[in-house]
Amino acid sequence: MSGNRRKAFLVSAVLVGGALLMTACQDTDKASDTGASQGSSSAPGDAATPSGSSAAGSGKGTGKDSGAAGKGSGATGGTEEGAGSGADTGNGKREPVGQSCGANDISWNTRSETQAGGYILISAKAKPGITCVLPAALPTVAFGSDGTEAGPAEQAVGEQITLSGNTTAYAGVDPKSTNSDGGKELDSIIVAVGDDDPEPVSLKVGTITVDKPVVTNWHTSATDAVPFN
Repeated sequence: MSGNRRKAFLVSAVLVGGALLMTACQDTDKASDTGASQGSSSAPGDAATPSGSSAAGSGKGTGKDSGAAGKGSGATGGTEEGAGSGADTGNGKREPVGQSCGANDISWNTRSETQAGGYILISAKAKPGITCVLPAALPTVAFGSDGTEAGPAEQAVGEQITLSGNTTAYAGVDPKSTNSDGGKELDSIIVAVGDDDPEPVSLKVGTITVDKPVVTNWHTSATDAVPFN
């Protein structure tokens, strides 16, 4: 081989080798870049997963706590409060319990009637703004300084009456249930709602003769409060 040809061959070999070397380097750099890119893209994903897991855990905890709080609030506010109010009617319902009337809760009125030989009609209305219950018992009616008390004019006890607004209760008093000529002359009666009423009232009735008086139960109709013997 001549010197010129050998020189040309060596130059070609050098060029080809350099080209191969450059290609190898580029492939290596590309592989490195790709790996780095994949590593970089997976990193946020890895970071996002714990963050998402944390958020899910936080949300679960909040929901559970809120549910527990709601359950506790309902049990306290609904069941206990409902169970503690009113009187049990026996059918799973509760009715409000009204306060008992006292004589000072009532506006009183009396008038003389001629029916059944003559008697005194007592009417009772609750004062404005008051709602109260007259018990299923005789009104307490007493006469004179000795406190002679009227007995029952009816065989059975009546029903309780709730006084409110324009509702009126009536009771009839026969001051003299005997046919004798005896008795004492009085012009007022003492009325109370039961024997334990702390504030009985004195009502003017005109001059009456009292001898073994009787009184009816409370009624919502005046015609039912006639004390027949």
